[in-house]
Amino acid sequence: MHKFGKAVVKLRIPILILSVLLLIPAAIGYINTRTNYDILSYLPKDLETMKGQDIMLDEFGKGGFALVIVDGMNDKQVEKLKGEIEGVDHVCDVLWYDSLADLSLPKEILPDKIYKVFNAEDSTMMAVFFDEATSSDGSLNAVVEIRKICGKNCFISGMTSIVEDIKDLTLKETVMYVIIAVILLSIILAVTMDSFLIPVFFLVSVGMAVVYNLGTNRLMGEISFITKALAAVLQLAVTMDYSIFLWHSYKEEKEHEPNSKEAMAVAIGKTFVSVVSSSVTTVAGFLALCFMTYKLGMDMGIVMAKGVVIGVICCITILPSMILVFDKPLSKTIHKDIIPSLDKPSKFITDHHWLFLILFVVLLIPAVYGQTHTDVYYNLTDTLPKDLNSVVANSKLDEDYHMASTHMIICDSSMKSKDINSMADRIEKVDGVKFCLGLDTLIGPSIPSEVVPKRITKMLKSGDYQMLLVGSNYKVASDEVNDQIDQISDIIKDYDKDGMLIGEAPATKDLITITDHDFKVVNVVSIAAVFAIILIALRSVSLPIILVTVIEFAVFVNMGIPCYTHTVIPFIASVVIGTIQLGATVDYAILMTTRYKLERSTGKRKKEAVYIALSTSMKSIIVSALGFFAATFGVGMYSSVDMISQLCSLMSRGALISMVTVICILPSMLMLLDPIILHTTMGMKNKESRLYKLPEIH
Repeated sequence: MHKFGKAVVKLRIPILILSVLLLIPAAIGYINTRTNYDILSYLPKDLETMKGQDIMLDEFGKGGFALVIVDGMNDKQVEKLKGEIEGVDHVCDVLWYDSLADLSLPKEILPDKIYKVFNAEDSTMMAVFFDEATSSDGSLNAVVEIRKICGKNCFISGMTSIVEDIKDLTLKETVMYVIIAVILLSIILAVTMDSFLIPVFFLVSVGMAVVYNLGTNRLMGEISFITKALAAVLQLAVTMDYSIFLWHSYKEEKEHEPNSKEAMAVAIGKTFVSVVSSSVTTVAGFLALCFMTYKLGMDMGIVMAKGVVIGVICCITILPSMILVFDKPLSKTIHKDIIPSLDKPSKFITDHHWLFLILFVVLLIPAVYGQTHTDVYYNLTDTLPKDLNSVVANSKLDEDYHMASTHMIICDSSMKSKDINSMADRIEKVDGVKFCLGLDTLIGPSIPSEVVPKRITKMLKSGDYQMLLVGSNYKVASDEVNDQIDQISDIIKDYDKDGMLIGEAPATKDLITITDHDFKVVNVVSIAAVFAIILIALRSVSLPIILVTVIEFAVFVNMGIPCYTHTVIPFIASVVIGTIQLGATVDYAILMTTRYKLERSTGKRKKEAVYIALSTSMKSIIVSALGFFAATFGVGMYSSVDMISQLCSLMSRGALISMVTVICILPSMLMLLDPIILHTTMGMKNKESRLYKLPEIH
């Protein structure tokens, strides 16, 4: 790697020029990467709910839909408004009272249950269908246009409306996420580094890596809004360590080699080896997310893993080039370390290791219990700001119409009218069902079939399929609506074995089932991958078990806290936080253990080896953990999107918990299990007989 280091030093100016030029295509790629704001669209395509959505789009030309509630307008005004909405691009159908009968006919001729579907006191409701998928750009733009047409007297409910509000919210906040992370990270670096200028170069080089990563997302077509919001922050938090490694290595080499270029060439080679070995566990942790059947995991995993790899490349090319070009200004800003010696706390921990082992045992059971009993939520709407248009609309829909969710039934168009009516009657008797409307249920004794307009027939029946709407009193993701879905699905299958129940609530029910399975799979894969990497790197059977146990303990503590604070966390947190915390913070444990192994192998007794390992690595662990904490904590406090806020808060807290755990629990484990480590680690067993001849420190 020394030759590579010399090549980087020699080509430092071309590297900097190229790095700046590459920002242009990266920025273009970032701008042209579509963002997906619909978390349900990442469900596997072979699910019945997803297949049903495709049928809706292919057969009926309908994707997303919205319920528009109109206050204080007479029928003629509503009719005019309906016509304007029908003229909006990507609106394919609008279903209201005048869709069933001419306004000249009294509403009283409508069956009572149908009248109540569309009317409540001083308001009326219409169903608007879009010709594209729920979260497509066309459907989202249609919602924006409808809001402009409707004004303040109208409220638009439905998943498409919610997605549009999430889009607006995150677009306003995403830039601030990065700004907050950079400011807080700069403060940490200014305090912990020995130069006032070097943090600027750290942030510039890592910032370039972030832009390259976000720009190359164009190759994926689109990324989720969660990935987009977290990618830059996480990349800053995780890869900043690599820059610190290079700087420390460069300064160390300069003590032996006065020539800056030669010192940097050696430092690059050494940094490459240490950074690659360090980043492998992080990359493995992120890639474990790709094993989720819920494809949001793959979306996040690929982007995060790619960001780490790009961060490593920039660390050993762009950063050293910057340091050499600005070597003189850097030399003038060098100052003494602000962080004092950590020898005393290291000695206290090694002397009282039994105390921390007791603490480990005492906290383990409540941590595991808390982690397995933390409540999670799946309905994103409940956690959004209450003044958002879609949230206000959902509340009004619930208050005025006693509807909290809407399902759709897709069944065979050749079903007999009596079977459709029989099925609808049974469905309406299910707890929480307000109505079940289809073409046949609309043709009651008061409305002759010839009166029903052809456009209604086309709207609700097409080719091989027909559609029915089901109104529910129950909220999405609630136990009540999930039981209701099961009962309705069973009824549908009694009449049409290929019939489907689709919509936000059925899709969310699938999400609950899938993520519960994914949680187990991702945990196993991430632990197995990290275990294998440590096994190979440290050539030990026992050390991987010890290190993974220590970090998993930190994960349990972090994820168990919400149980005792009665905090409900987003469902995705239970799947991804453990993997991210394991992959990103196991490096702390590897750093200390590698030094312990080195000292033990060279003849130090266990207490001395652990003390040296702890005292020499504690500062690096603290700086790394504080950097991770700073980059994520501010975003967690600032974000209005609870899912992003809680993910960042959990990651920031997890970094601190992992730091304390590695500093306090890991040395205690090494002290306790030293004999086992000697017998299960290559190159150490034969040294055991002479290890105890050296004096022990006090």
